Amino acid sequence: MHRAICLSLSLLAVTASALTAGDDKKEVSKVPEVLNFKMKSLDGKEIDLARYQGKVVLIVNTASKCGYTPQYKGLEGLHEKYVDQGLVVLGVPSNDFGSQEPGSDEEISEFCTKNYGVKFDMLSKVPVKGPDQVPLYRFLTSKDTDPNFAGPIKWNFTKFLVSRQGQIVNRFESRVKPESPEVTSAIEAELSRK
Repeated sequence: MHRAICLSLSLLAVTASALTAGDDKKEVSKVPEVLNFKMKSLDGKEIDLARYQGKVVLIVNTASKCGYTPQYKGLEGLHEKYVDQGLVVLGVPSNDFGSQEPGSDEEISEFCTKNYGVKFDMLSKVPVKGPDQVPLYRFLTSKDTDPNFAGPIKWNFTKFLVSRQGQIVNRFESRVKPESPEVTSAIEAELSRK
């Protein structure tokens, strides 16, 4: 009988262990693919994009010396207006278009703070196109992972809107201002979905 009890306890421990391992896998798989990347912030800290899970995220490739650079003001306006409702504005500086982001991460941070009072999250400068394209932008622009809004980034300040569930639900090209009704109505629609 003692042996049977030990065997039962062993089976119970194995079953519990298997169930726990399954739970771990479930937790990992809950992170939407579009947020399953790690990048660096402007101050060099690693940022796991999974931290934005459950938020509405507007991902924008930025530059400091572009005709669209004043859009920083509109992006900061969106951040201030909607952050408490669950919007994350995520700036991704890139020097890929006309070398319009030549500065270091420190210079970019100083420029954004001084000129536009940027408080939304900004990542380290990265390539958003070409052979060195970072995985996040490979995901955003590939037909395999983003069939509805894929295609190469054409210029600075291209905006991707990601739902709380981690679906890419819209793309706005550079000319579309952050504060335009087109963008704000799309953001508000996503924020209203829980």
